[in-house]
Amino acid sequence: MPFYVSAEQQMRDKDDYARKGVARSRSSVALQYAGGILMVTPNVSTVLHKISEIYDRIAFAAVGRYNEYEVLRKAGVTYADLTGYSFDRGDVTARGLANWYAQQLGTSFTESMKPYEVEIVVAEVGARPDSDQIYRIRWDGSVSDEPGFVAFGGQADTVSAALKERFSDDMSLTEALGAALAALTAPAPAPPAAAGSASAATAAKAAAAAAAAASTAANSTPTELPAAQLEVAILDRARAHRTFRRLQGPRLEELIAESRAAAPAAPSAPATADAPKAPPASDDPPTGPSAGSDGIPKPPAK
Repeated sequence: MPFYVSAEQQMRDKDDYARKGVARSRSSVALQYAGGILMVTPNVSTVLHKISEIYDRIAFAAVGRYNEYEVLRKAGVTYADLTGYSFDRGDVTARGLANWYAQQLGTSFTESMKPYEVEIVVAEVGARPDSDQIYRIRWDGSVSDEPGFVAFGGQADTVSAALKERFSDDMSLTEALGAALAALTAPAPAPPAAAGSASAATAAKAAAAAAAAASTAANSTPTELPAAQLEVAILDRARAHRTFRRLQGPRLEELIAESRAAAPAAPSAPATADAPKAPPASDDPPTGPSAGSDGIPKPPAK
């Protein structure tokens, strides 16, 4: 006997399903710098790429299920090639490609039983920084323009907040890579403590749950990402034709070392209230009992 499910409930279930699938992936970032657009994602594989070239000045990055976004990447390359061949190479833009991806994902989300578990970013480098374009396309077909930078997949909100604090216009490539690495390794915020606990047992359970969540977040977010665990690519504004270029090997290790060397030092910890305080400089003799005495103040020696 078939059961009736409202369209609203179906869309909500599909959205939750796809969101959970994307959240299981590692976060990725794309951001502008003075010389173009930088894309960084954790990836231990050297052959299964999350970041790829689509056309002359357009790059593609995705998170989620590899087999699903690889199909979308290939379809995007075919769409760009056919458009450039049929009309003009200048007619292939990130905006047009993002709209095409939004149509494909939106149709699949509405008509298919299982939605795509992917999140896509399409970026295009322009002749000037103010003409750069970064678009984010979600699994339900919604598309948004992301000026400056974007974080997607995994703990995107935490990474985006950390990247917002470090991002600035006209950064060098080294500064942009340092900001991206710092954002990708930023710890997740601790969950808020439960207010008004009914008993000590409830408070203990809440504290244990918070500690477990903090431990899980610490285990899932590495404190440092070596070059072997990163996939890094740029759209180089200075190049005339194909601007996409991967950064790997000694060049990437050199950039990572320079970004860490240029990172600001952590501020020193403030003195705690329990730290012993030095006695004030004065010529007057002490009035309290000295260490090892019987507790009775002694008159000053003459």
